[in-house]
Amino acid sequence: MTEALPPDAIREIVVVGGGTAGWMAASALVTLLPQGTRITLIESDEIGIVGVGEATIPPIRAFNRMVGIGEDEFLRATQGTFKLGIEFVDWGGQGRRYFHPFGPHGQDLRGVNFHQLYLSAAKRREMPPIEQWSMSAVAAAQGRFARPDAAARLPFSQLDFAFHFDAGLYARFLRGIAEKRGVVRREGKITGWEQDGETGHVSSVTLASGEQIGGELFLDCSGFRGLLIEGVLEAGYEEWTHWLPCDRAVAVPCALAGDPDPFTRSTARGAGWQWRIPLQHRIGNGIVYSSARMSADEAAALLLANLDGEALAEPRQLSFTTGRRKLAWSGNVVALGLSSGFLEPLESTSIHLIQSGIQKLLALFPDRRFDPVERDEYNRQMQDVFEDVRDFIILHYKASRRDDSDFWKSCRDMAVPDSLAGKLALWNAKGRLFRGGRELFGTASWVAVLLGQGITPAASEPIAATPPADWVDDVLAQMHRSYAHFAGHMPTHGEFLRANCDARRGTPQ
Repeated sequence: MTEALPPDAIREIVVVGGGTAGWMAASALVTLLPQGTRITLIESDEIGIVGVGEATIPPIRAFNRMVGIGEDEFLRATQGTFKLGIEFVDWGGQGRRYFHPFGPHGQDLRGVNFHQLYLSAAKRREMPPIEQWSMSAVAAAQGRFARPDAAARLPFSQLDFAFHFDAGLYARFLRGIAEKRGVVRREGKITGWEQDGETGHVSSVTLASGEQIGGELFLDCSGFRGLLIEGVLEAGYEEWTHWLPCDRAVAVPCALAGDPDPFTRSTARGAGWQWRIPLQHRIGNGIVYSSARMSADEAAALLLANLDGEALAEPRQLSFTTGRRKLAWSGNVVALGLSSGFLEPLESTSIHLIQSGIQKLLALFPDRRFDPVERDEYNRQMQDVFEDVRDFIILHYKASRRDDSDFWKSCRDMAVPDSLAGKLALWNAKGRLFRGGRELFGTASWVAVLLGQGITPAASEPIAATPPADWVDDVLAQMHRSYAHFAGHMPTHGEFLRANCDARRGTPQ
């Protein structure tokens, strides 16, 4: 017998908009909320979706588990591949490249962080790049992949991964799950709304057909326009274009020749950067750029001239304003996805920001009284998440050594947020990084970008000199050999995909 919902429980949820954000929210809520909660999703086939975010970061695996999605089934359904990190080309300077891997670098010794031991050793002798002490990076360099299980030993257990997938196919896959579990999809464009005269809360939305759909909690997944969160409740938008000057993107898929790489690639260009995301059936490509420094035609021509295979469509132009909604939750409306803000996909965080919003909403889920304490805490936490990701993305631009264009000179010379300036000051002095519990990107990620782009501290952490230098050098050499050894025994990425999640086999019904 199903337990009755409490008197003040929310019974009617309306998700405005489909796409990745809408169907992620609907599938999670229908899976985790009590029975008796009715979820309606409104979307229009006439309105296209942006569809960025084909590359992800490791927390996506937790979301899929939360919703009860089998990993191999999901990859078959979305033409998915595995991702071990991001290769950055020409960011630190033209002709330079580095790898930002998932998972840690090396292993700490006697309480000393590995990167401090590495920095100390680098002052004594020339060292290979720190990525050679990363299981994910070494496997990526060899084009290999294997999935560690709970019994995996060091260093294989340090391998961490995420996915590349077709965002449109992912939304379709989640729609199938959500509808089977009870979500009702309504086709139509929203042309109006009603608000409660007392609270100002949205009480219903009106479709072009004239039909009204009422709800108690509305999730705005309508994209950049923020149909309810901005159009109705005027939550406000905080722009970050003075730190992140790119405001346009052009995207095009191309043919894939051979096996896909198990990593994303980001290549710095004269006024922005180019992404490369390999799927099972194609490669996703695009350029994020500043329209003040490059025209749309120039960006499209540059992209088409730098593809690995034949273009499979016409280039598609997108425009955006980096920043975040000042209130991600206002009244009885919660914004998710592009409605809540936009940060360029340099570190593949678009889908994670959706996931983070859903998980925080579940943790602070309201009832019909809509306690302001829950709303305020949600807004505070989402601000923290957005600002932390913002700082990490700004770091890539600020830390560039390029001086071959006005774009890169201005990025290198710009003033940065105080929150980032403090981190850089600690790093530049003695390589210190302090990452709290809520930050998305940990110490290893910051180390990868800072060292990868040639930002070396002036001195080492004093404690790193405590272990005997000969002993440290010996252990580092052993670790170095072990990463190469384990990677060499993995199957290639293509072999692993064909054996476990080949999209050509289809998805079981």
